[in-house]
This record gives sequence, C-alpha cells and structure tokens, in this order.
Amino acid sequence: MKIVDLTRPLEVVEDKSFPAIVQPLLRILAPDIKFVDNQAGAELMMGIFGCKKEDLPDGEGWAEEVITMSSHLGTHLDAPIHYGSKTGDAKAKTIDQIDLDKLVTNACVLNFSKKRATSQPISVEDLKEALDKIDYEIQPGDAVLIRTDHDKYPLANTMKYNYPGLIRESATWLADQGALIGGTDAVGWDRPFPAMILDYKKTGDKKYIWDAHFAHRDKEFYVVQQLANLHLLPSSGFKIGIFPLKLVGTSAAPARVVAFLEQ
Repeated sequence: MKIVDLTRPLEVVEDKSFPAIVQPLLRILAPDIKFVDNQAGAELMMGIFGCKKEDLPDGEGWAEEVITMSSHLGTHLDAPIHYGSKTGDAKAKTIDQIDLDKLVTNACVLNFSKKRATSQPISVEDLKEALDKIDYEIQPGDAVLIRTDHDKYPLANTMKYNYPGLIRESATWLADQGALIGGTDAVGWDRPFPAMILDYKKTGDKKYIWDAHFAHRDKEFYVVQQLANLHLLPSSGFKIGIFPLKLVGTSAAPARVVAFLEQ
C-alpha cells in the first residue's frame, strides 16, 4: 500500500507579498501563527512550576504555537450546512455530524488541466468526456476529484485564482450519478468569484451566484477544496481518505487528505 498526501502545506504569508486583488482570500489560504519558541516556553514553564531557568534542560522549555484560522483554511472539507440550513427537507449536517466511514471511499481523477488559468466552467459534457476517456463509471459514494494543476501556482501568483470550476448543472449531475464527494486542487469548487460576479452583473440572473455550491442544497454532497498532488494519482482504482478536524457545529474543517494506492 502506498500513501500519497493530497494536503496543501499551510505556511504563514506576509500580507505585503500577497496580491491586493485577492487579499480577501488570504484568510482561507494561510494561517496566522504566533510561534512560541523554546526560550519563550521556558518563561512559561518557570511561571507554572516556580522553577529557575537552570532547572530546565539547556535552559529550554516547550515550544508551541497559537493559530488563528478560518474553518475553510487550506485543504478543507465543506459540510452541507455550508450551502444552506437544509439539505432537501432535512436539517443540513455540520462537519462533526458526517460519518467518517463515508470519507474513506473509492475515487477517480478527471484531468481538466487543459482548462488551467481560464476561469472557464466545467460542464456536464466535459465531465462525461473525461469519464469516457478513463473508461470509468461513477459508483454510489464515490469521490470525484477535479485536477486543474492550480496547486502548482504559488499563492502570490494571480494566475492561481483563474481556475476552472463547476457550475450548477455539472455539480448536480455529479451528485445525481451517485458521487458523494467532489474534490478539486483549485482554490474553489465554483468558478472564481470575479467570473461569477461578472456574469451576474451582466445578466442580473441569480443563477450565477455561487451556483455549484448552492446546487448541493438538494442532495447530500461533500466538497473538498485546495487539494494537492492529483498528478501523482492514477485515474481510478484507488481509495481516498479525508480526515477533517472534529469541530462541533462548524460548516467546514481543515482536513488531512490522503490517497491509498495498491502497489
């Protein structure tokens, strides 16, 4: 068994190095971390134990970090409540209410790297063509992973935010085929916000407002975003495991996501 890590590393980003046009996204891309090193840890331990610094090995205490982050930071899983308070006629689940056994499942990868840096929609026909190309039929409970290669762009590169994304019709189609999980290595599941906003302002049609996410109000479906390393996976024949933090009552949680490949 080979394990491939599909989780994006999380590092502190200096605000000044981040493009102004996508500053609002910084909260879901990089954590705010206060580092407490071994010297600062020694001061804490001296206060707790009432000891002297020389009582500690090499005069050092523990190291720790204080982290401030969005529940949608980095590689994360969306719970149904993220899209609305109800899924169909039932109350929408929060992240801690999702059965973990549903998050270890068979998966396939659909390669849409040809749409890289276009902000284009991924249509139903695109999905069908990609599935035909790998000769795969979606099974109940599957995870369908959308490869765009946008994980290859650095966070400060504005091209990272011109990713292709699902639209209402294609998101609904995936769920109707039996998929329970949709994943992407792009920042978001939908098209980028500027593309959706432009279409909405041009037409005044509400169907362009966050349509791929809102599509999942009708049927239970989980979305995992900001994956990495999808290029290392076969098109099918493997399992994926998604392990979100068990944050009670939240709409999402950062997750460690791995693929299990038979050798």
